[in-house]
Amino acid sequence: MITNLSAVTAEPTAADLAAIESEWPLIAAELDVLDAQITLLYAEDHGGPTALDWRRLRRAESRVTRAAADLATRSADPHRAA
Repeated sequence: MITNLSAVTAEPTAADLAAIESEWPLIAAELDVLDAQITLLYAEDHGGPTALDWRRLRRAESRVTRAAADLATRSADPHRAA
């Protein structure tokens, strides 16, 4: 059992917030994938997913790929404009 927990009182630094902001397009794209996957799971109970449900998932996955590639490119070239 863990007994020596202390409360975290430090707030995020400006650098932490900037990192989150720069990664936000990828985070949002991953949330879209999750939402599409949840929709597919619920669709199983209502006759199965439609072609539109699958298309939505593919597009969301594609956005994740593009956002990850863009983030990697920006990380590799810090002088590139956002």
